[in-house]
Amino acid sequence: MEKINVMIVDDSYETRSNIKQLLSFSRKLKVTTEAASGEEAVILAGELRPDVILMDINMPGMDGIKATEEITLNVPDSIVIIMSVQGETEYVRKAMTAGARDYLCKPFSGDELSETIINVYENEMKRREKITPLLTKDEIRSRVITIFSTKGGVGKTTIASNLAVSMARSSKKRVALVDLDLQFGDVAIMLNVSVKNTISDLVKEFGQLDSSLMEDYMVTHFSGVKVLPAPVKPEYAEYITANHVEKIISILRESYSYIIIDTSASFHETVLTSLDLSDKILIISTLDLPTIKNVKAGLDVMDTLNYPQEKIHVVLNKASEQFGIRYRDFESTLHKQIWSYVPEDSPTVVTSANKGFPFVMTRTETKVAKAIIDMGIELVRETEGGVNKKSPLRKLFG
Repeated sequence: MEKINVMIVDDSYETRSNIKQLLSFSRKLKVTTEAASGEEAVILAGELRPDVILMDINMPGMDGIKATEEITLNVPDSIVIIMSVQGETEYVRKAMTAGARDYLCKPFSGDELSETIINVYENEMKRREKITPLLTKDEIRSRVITIFSTKGGVGKTTIASNLAVSMARSSKKRVALVDLDLQFGDVAIMLNVSVKNTISDLVKEFGQLDSSLMEDYMVTHFSGVKVLPAPVKPEYAEYITANHVEKIISILRESYSYIIIDTSASFHETVLTSLDLSDKILIISTLDLPTIKNVKAGLDVMDTLNYPQEKIHVVLNKASEQFGIRYRDFESTLHKQIWSYVPEDSPTVVTSANKGFPFVMTRTETKVAKAIIDMGIELVRETEGGVNKKSPLRKLFG
């Protein structure tokens, strides 16, 4: 049997030497490198890819939790075991959320240390042997579409939910709907799906996250759309990081043709990660001055971030000129053409939300349903390379 290569990460030279001495008695283990900081650990892990990393939790600069997140995301084959003098449940939970596979409390014996490393490594090898990916990346052309606005109450969740259902029905392909409004997400309520596990539960198994595990956390809507719900409590949002979002999107790309993401009305790091990784961003606005001001500010931020113009589509929800602002003035203010108009239809939208049945399935004859169905068809057409340059979406109300 080849020896298990181990990296020791601790800011104390004495501690590293003691651990190295303890591991020297095991025939199955070999210390191949050491790091004195979280930053150094991330760099060395990427270069050397050790089998197991023993990571101290408390270090100056980048601590063990942050270093574990970075390594788990970028070097998933390396197994991280956290070491700490603190054994409280809160520390253990943070370590596991970051992607650690086990947690050791100092001081520990040589036998305890060696047995933990060997057992964790062998169990991980057995788990990996059993994994059969649902689809390879070569089998699917995946697209991420994020529904965003810098103003709340503009109908993001309504559009995201109905768009996902519409695209699943029109494309006949796998569609995932991710609720990244982490504090107050309503996708599960909008679609009336039973929530057992959410994204906050998923990140607790971040170290083991793959396509197979992801499917265990996706809730199936009767339309065929798979939903990853937001946390059930607002305070759980703080445990979900940009690294988590990046990996979740990456894994969903392996199995889904379309990934629709509903977001909060902010440029939080998790939302920014979603926007960065999106193929298309639908920025939602309504024709009232506060919303127009905020959407204009949001577009300015995206311009600063150097997002390509073709990546961003402006969707005007509850579209009507009867309240004094004309479409041409709206476009002039934003310096952006309206890509799609979704008409006001409160009876249809509210009834749909209260009953948990998407109106793109139950009220297909309404103008609001037709607008979102056409939106989905156009996005599918763009993905498949057949963009309609005449933009039929604008003809609905133009």
